[in-house]
Amino acid sequence: MTLSDFIRAMPKAELHVHLEGTIQPATLLDLAHKHGVKLPAATVEELQAWYTFRDFNHFIEIFVTTCHCLRDADDFTRIAYEYGRSMAQQNIRYAEVTWTPYTHIGGNVPWPHLSWEELLAAINKGREQARHEWGVEMRWIPDIVRDNLHTADQVVDWLTSDNARTSGIVALGLGGGEVGNPPESFETAYQRAVTKGLHSNPHAGETVGPASVWGAIRTLKAERLGHGVRSIEDPALIAYLVEHQIPLEVNPTSNLCLGVYPSYQAHPLKRLIEAGVCVTINSDDPALFNTTLNDEYLHAVQDCGLSIDQLVQAALNAVRTCYLPDHEKAALLNTFQGEYARLRRSAGM
Repeated sequence: MTLSDFIRAMPKAELHVHLEGTIQPATLLDLAHKHGVKLPAATVEELQAWYTFRDFNHFIEIFVTTCHCLRDADDFTRIAYEYGRSMAQQNIRYAEVTWTPYTHIGGNVPWPHLSWEELLAAINKGREQARHEWGVEMRWIPDIVRDNLHTADQVVDWLTSDNARTSGIVALGLGGGEVGNPPESFETAYQRAVTKGLHSNPHAGETVGPASVWGAIRTLKAERLGHGVRSIEDPALIAYLVEHQIPLEVNPTSNLCLGVYPSYQAHPLKRLIEAGVCVTINSDDPALFNTTLNDEYLHAVQDCGLSIDQLVQAALNAVRTCYLPDHEKAALLNTFQGEYARLRRSAGM
C-alpha cells in the first residue's frame, strides 16, 4: 500500500473548509452562465489560471466574484450537495463547513436574493441529500466578514434565531482581511453569540502575526482558531496554546498560495506539532487552491515532514476538537481509531 493509498483509505474529518471555496470550476462556469455573470475566464483551464493569487486581497476579490454566481436556492443546494459528494470521494465522514451569509443576503446585495430562512433551508436541503446518498455529515460555521463590522449584529441575529438552532449551526466564524480589522472590534458580537450557545471559532494568525491570535483568545474567547500558524513567531503564545490545548486549523496549501509561506518546507506545521500544539490539517478553499484534503495530508508527510504517527494524531485531533455532542464525538473517535489501527497493520505503517 502506497502512502497515497493509505491516505485515501483513512476516514477523515475536516474542520476548516469554506463552502463557497469548494465550488469546482465547471460548476462555477455553469452558475455564471445561468445568471449572466461575466467571468474573466470561459473554460476550466482559464479559471484555474485565474486562480493565481497576487495576495490576500486579490484572493478576496476572486472569492467575492465566485459568490456573485450564487443567486437562488437551487444554487446553494447544489454546492452543499456537491461538497458532500467530494467528501464521500475523499472518505471525509464529517465536516464543519464555513460560509458567509451576509455576502449572499446582506442589505448591499444588488439583485433579488433569498431570505435568511430560505438560504438556510437551501443549504440544508443539499446537506440532507448528501447524507442520504453518501452517509456524510456536515455542520455549519457561518462567519462575519472582518471588513464589514457593521454587519456583525445582523449575522449574530440570524445565527441565534429559533430556526438556526436546529439547522446544524454550531459556531460563529470570523473571516476576511485581518489587516486593520483586529478581533477586538468584534467582542460584542461574539459575546452575544457565545451567550446563546454558539462556539467561538474565528480566523486569526494568517496574514497578521501573534497579536491577532492573542486578541482572538483574550477577547473572543476562541475555542478553536482558523489558521493560527503565525503563532509560531511568539514562544509565549505557543506555550499558551499548548497549556490550554487550543486547536489550530492549519491549511498548508492555502498558506503557500496566499504568500504566507514560500514553500511546504518552510511551513511551520511540523514545528507546531513538535512544540505540542493541537493541530488539524485542512483544505480551506480546495477548488480555488486546486487541492483536496487528501492532497493536504500527502503534502503534510511528503513535503512538511510529518511522520505517520503525527499525521494520524492530527487526523484524530479533528474529531477530538469538533463541535459534535460528546457522545457522537466519542463514537466517531472510536470508529476512526479502529479503522486507523487496521489500516496501519495492513499497510505496515
